[in-house]
Amino acid sequence: MHIVIMGCGRTGATLAGQFEARGHTVAIIDLVADAFRRLPSGFEGLRITGVGFDRETLQAAGVENAYAFAAVSDGDNSNILAARVVRETYGVENVVARIADPGRAEVYRRLGIPTVAPVPWTSQQIVARLLPGDLGALYEDTSTGVAMRRLKFNDGWIGRSVVSLEAATGTRAAYLVRFGEALLPQPDTLIQDGDDVFAIVPESAASGVERVLSKPPKAAS
Repeated sequence: MHIVIMGCGRTGATLAGQFEARGHTVAIIDLVADAFRRLPSGFEGLRITGVGFDRETLQAAGVENAYAFAAVSDGDNSNILAARVVRETYGVENVVARIADPGRAEVYRRLGIPTVAPVPWTSQQIVARLLPGDLGALYEDTSTGVAMRRLKFNDGWIGRSVVSLEAATGTRAAYLVRFGEALLPQPDTLIQDGDDVFAIVPESAASGVERVLSKPPKAAS
């Protein structure tokens, strides 16, 4: 598949390397040719110097044959404009725009442009790691109202089954991290001391889940 990226900062350069390593063809666009020095050594994709929402620039990057487009420059306005041009003019469905302003990001999500807001995501992760009882969101789908969250629980849950935790909280456990390795829970999987439990949580129920897990379970399952 062909991927077009606008913005060759740290994020864009990293994405370019990751996509190419997975066997995809990549074109990356930046206003400044010197930005391409951030690309991994051995990068074989196209380096296009130009404005990321300019039609000639996009066509030089092969947008007409693109499977996906990522706008990850430092400018919110440029990112959203480029994402809209690529989707509305060239019919590329898989687009994403990096938007630093979380309020604007939510507006554009409602308009159907998927966005990534790095500052609030990073701050949420820091809060989740530092404050007891906080549910750390790793992924949030605002269109459906669910999120992937790292659950924090009272020590009383240790030794209880993952199934009992799901039943008590109305969540669905996706995986556990135990001794640094991912583990897909089975019906008989028991929670061990030190486990990180990651689950799908309805956003409307997040505060209730936090209250339930902050206390020992009422009864064994």
